[in-house]
Amino acid sequence: MRPGLNWYEDCAVGDAFTTGGIVVTESLIQAFAGLSGDFFDLHVDDDFARRLGFRGRVAHGILGLALTDGLKNRAEHRFRAVASLGWNWKFGGAIFVGDRIHAEVSVAAKRETKRPDRGILTLALKVKNQDGKVVQEGTNELMVERSPV
Repeated sequence: MRPGLNWYEDCAVGDAFTTGGIVVTESLIQAFAGLSGDFFDLHVDDDFARRLGFRGRVAHGILGLALTDGLKNRAEHRFRAVASLGWNWKFGGAIFVGDRIHAEVSVAAKRETKRPDRGILTLALKVKNQDGKVVQEGTNELMVERSPV
């Protein structure tokens, strides 16, 4: 793969890159709670989270996934995506206010479709915090445009 937008043909199994990072702020967690309607105490109440053994509030797992997709979509290496077809995702560790996360992305598989203008990539992603700990990981099936030439 090269920097910039990549066609299906530009990607080979094993190609990999690391995204930039983002700091998970209190305002991101509050905004996501408002957007999703998920005001579960673990996400909005430090005392509650501490009583459960966490050091403080924990970001929504799905917020971590959403931020990861955003990091992927604005990385130096990107895909000419048509649609995301699905996610298989695991929440392996907590993401806290102030954590800086980034993703390691690799092309795990490729397959053609019935349509000659697109193919499907299976991306493997590992989300790590500032300490290098994997906090989330999984795969994304991504439909990508094929080169018209």
